[in-house]
Amino acid sequence: MSSVTTQLEPDVLKTRIERFRQVHTDIVQQVRRVIVGQEEVLEQVLIALFVGGHCLITGLPGTAKTLLVRTLGQALGLVFKRIQFTPDLMPSDITGTDIIEEDPTTGRRTWTFVPGPIFGNILLADEINRTPPKTQSALLEAMQERSCTVRGNQYALPQPFFVLATQNPIELEGTYPLPEAQLDRFLFNTVLDYLSADEELKVVDLTTVTTIPQAESVTNAEEVLDFQQLVRMVPIGESVARHAVDMVRVTRSRDESAPDFVQKYVNYGASVRAAQFLVLAAKARALMRGRYHVTYEDVRSLYIPVLRHRILLNFHAESDRLKQDDILKKVLEWRGAPRD
Repeated sequence: MSSVTTQLEPDVLKTRIERFRQVHTDIVQQVRRVIVGQEEVLEQVLIALFVGGHCLITGLPGTAKTLLVRTLGQALGLVFKRIQFTPDLMPSDITGTDIIEEDPTTGRRTWTFVPGPIFGNILLADEINRTPPKTQSALLEAMQERSCTVRGNQYALPQPFFVLATQNPIELEGTYPLPEAQLDRFLFNTVLDYLSADEELKVVDLTTVTTIPQAESVTNAEEVLDFQQLVRMVPIGESVARHAVDMVRVTRSRDESAPDFVQKYVNYGASVRAAQFLVLAAKARALMRGRYHVTYEDVRSLYIPVLRHRILLNFHAESDRLKQDDILKKVLEWRGAPRD
């Protein structure tokens, strides 16, 4: 695919880039009618969408996680589905199931597949860590393969398919932590924090009146798929790509380039998938910022949300009360951006 897309006429490419920027501006404008603040979170969710990745949103209750995803679905003109994960949720509750239907005229019985909520474009997996591993794994196949299997039959999911999963960081009782293999499939682990006092006041003003603002659709599924191809065509210099790979490699404690603090505190570093996602996310960010080339700053600004869920810390880090973000910030300070 890439060999064909890179040979586009300059005028065609220019038109596509201009349309991308226009749609990006319109999406942000529509979402801003409903969502106050959270610029960084919105940027990361849009990057994940334009890359074709999935996003894990970690935030406290009442920080508008669900509202953000629903509003985004409206602005993108995509089919939005929501699953509330609970301990008794079964895999078939997500994927759908086969039922026996009887033809009233002939009396013949046939199996009919009834699609589950996974058959949408944007799937909000609310409180994903509340459901047992068996149900989590049904979502894992959908995220990786863009399909699901029911009674041996494989069903393709609609395109684009985009999972936004939320987890609540404060209630650990009755939760099932996501396995590393599933965490690794998320492009970002985005942290939703509290708003500032002014922003909170604006939220209260917006939501305690009779009219609730709604986002309007500014694009469609076909165009989103086209944008995902466009992002992959953004060129990246070898030195910038090498910097992204090096920044991932230094998180592995057994790597010879790893600094002392990584060797002391990190059990397992980030995988090759982290480097792939870091470069793809940097390409999307460059395009969203009005550039058609990737800079060191694109890579470094997305480094923490791409890697925070991919490194496992040891008991030394726990005893020194260090979190993944602390280690990654130290890595960024330790290895500065090369001079252009």
